[in-house]
Amino acid sequence: MDWTDLPLARATIDRASELRARPDLVADLLREESTRVVLTHGGLVATTTEDGSITLDLLAPSTVVGLDLPDGGWLYLGTDGASSYVALVLADPLVEVTDLERFAVDGGEDLVAGREWSQLRRIGAVLDARDAGLATTAVALAAWHKTHPRCPRCGTLTDVVQAGWVRHCPADGSDHYPRTDPAVIMAVVDEDDRLLLGHAVQWPEHRLSTLAGYVEPGEAIEHAVRREVAEEVGVVIGEVSYRGSQPWPFPASLMLAFRARALTTQITVDGVEVTEAQWFTRAELVDQVASGEVLLPMRSSIARVLIEEWFGGELAGDWGLTGA
Repeated sequence: MDWTDLPLARATIDRASELRARPDLVADLLREESTRVVLTHGGLVATTTEDGSITLDLLAPSTVVGLDLPDGGWLYLGTDGASSYVALVLADPLVEVTDLERFAVDGGEDLVAGREWSQLRRIGAVLDARDAGLATTAVALAAWHKTHPRCPRCGTLTDVVQAGWVRHCPADGSDHYPRTDPAVIMAVVDEDDRLLLGHAVQWPEHRLSTLAGYVEPGEAIEHAVRREVAEEVGVVIGEVSYRGSQPWPFPASLMLAFRARALTTQITVDGVEVTEAQWFTRAELVDQVASGEVLLPMRSSIARVLIEEWFGGELAGDWGLTGA
């Protein structure tokens, strides 16, 4: 298993963060025909599908500059040397844009209607590395702007600066940066090398995955692994080994993956977050996936990577469009 090639962690673009402080960076880049624009809308990204292959629908600046768009909505994503990349965050054209706190701009029918829109979590594994990195960054930043329009200190509406990477409070002068929430996700294995999978309360029937949860303030990530497993299924964890990480911008998680060795096997689900949990041998998992009794996590998720690492190869079966 190649932990350096996780679906949403394959970014190849240089973020060139030193350029963000240029006041007119995005405006200058939109004058260059080599620049390419990523469109994101409601957590979706604009894509094209040709011969079964999905790619980002990267637009030339001339496609969007002439549409008389209002200020705002622009994010600088980086450069690969040949092209610079920016994202434009679009609002729903069916919803009147009257909320002054909204970061997304009204692109109208020209940019939203009739375009192919895809969920990143469903297509992340089939995008190439460049597109996966661009889409992940754009979706994550857009989600942060949507939920953090005001200063957490004084409540003043903040100004977007540094090409979309900082929000500045004009009242108290404070700067605020995109939020990332660390979360642990773990393949729990017992002494017989069985894998523990659970069903979260909000998931569709038959969907099972590895356990996961957020790291609490003041908590080490290894402690979070043990606490989450104990809380959700009542299993005691001993050895914990780190495997890898990838962003999961739905809306702002960084998934930290572990292999965890179970010291006990008795399962007691909490009934609040997890409603079902089960130990699987490899043969049992294959059989239940084939019969439809188990729906596996999407291929873009780190959960799928953890499961297939334990299994020793690729498993058939997906939940959702390209897996879930």
